[in-house]
Formats: sequence, structure tokens, C-alpha cells
Amino acid sequence: MDLFSDPLIELPGAELDLRPHWLDSATATAWFRQLATETPWEQPQLFIHGRPVAVPRLVAWYGDAEASYRYSGLEHRPLPWTPLLAEIRARVQEAAGQPLNGVLLNYYRDGNDSMGWHSDDEPELGRDPLIASLNLGGTRRFDLRRKGASRIEHSLELADGSLLVMRGATQHHWQHQVAKTRKPVAPRINLTFRLIRGRA
Repeated sequence: MDLFSDPLIELPGAELDLRPHWLDSATATAWFRQLATETPWEQPQLFIHGRPVAVPRLVAWYGDAEASYRYSGLEHRPLPWTPLLAEIRARVQEAAGQPLNGVLLNYYRDGNDSMGWHSDDEPELGRDPLIASLNLGGTRRFDLRRKGASRIEHSLELADGSLLVMRGATQHHWQHQVAKTRKPVAPRINLTFRLIRGRA
């Protein structure tokens, strides 16, 4: 079945395609377990108002040799593709319909781990970047708001095995987050594939 045969999520200035059951449960579970144990996870520190603050999740960046990625003031040099990540990339590229040369892995260990409001609009992603987000493990809520606004306008439940593709002008007009939650949630690994085009 074509990834984009399902109805699109209609938000002004955004192109969002959610495939809730893109990956079967057994494969999703196997991939989660292997990535959780084999990934050299890091927890970088950001300097906020001059004070070091640990990022509230674990991360790893993989990609082609030239696919360095800078965000939140941190320079990420890619680890080489593992056989598993190369397999996942090939499947996601086929679904998304374009090459992807880097992937950011985020490990949300529990409800205290989170991702703050942001847009994936760094210069090296170019204009109208495509971001393909694969979710493994626990379900977490994915919130969207217009840039410059404070109110959440739309939320998605990103469950195990789901694939969300954001394309077009989405990153120019919208921000997204994965908020902390007090609800019991299972550990989650999110893989966001992108195409690093080089600095403008």
C-alpha cells in the first residue's frame, strides 16, 4: 500500500502524512530491542543562561560521512551506518520517496524524557525539508503549534511502528514537541531521518 494513500492531516501551511501501522509489531519490537542495547547513547549538555543543562533524553546521530548536523548549538558528527540502520533507512527512503542521509535517534526512557518546542529548519536541511519520523516502543503525544503562537493546535498519538512524514512548508510555519507526561509510558525510540544538504 502506498504511504500517502491515507487521508492527509489537514493543517494550513503543513503537509503531514501519518501511517499508524507502517511497521508490524514483531519487527518494531525487534528493532527497538536491538537499538536500545547496541546504540552508544549520549546525553549532551546545553548551556542555557550560562548554565549547563542535560538534554532530557538520550541521543545518537548516524549518517553518511559528510552529514554533520548542527542543532541547539551542538555539532553532531555522524556515526557510520550499522547494518540495521542501513536496512531501516532503505525502507524509510522507499516510503518517503527521496534520499535520506542522516538519522537522529532519540531515546525517551520514561515520561520525564521530552523534546521541547522546535522546528527542523536548520540551514543544512535546505528549503522545505522532508523529515521522516519512525516510532518504536511506547506511544507518546506529538503536539503542533503555529510559529509565534503558544496554544497547541493539533496533537497526534505516535504509536509503536508508526511513520510520520513531514514535508513541504511544515517546518517554516509550525513547531512540534514531545512533552513530559505523568502518565505511565513505556520506553520509546524515535528515529528522524532527514537529508543534510550542506550549509547555505
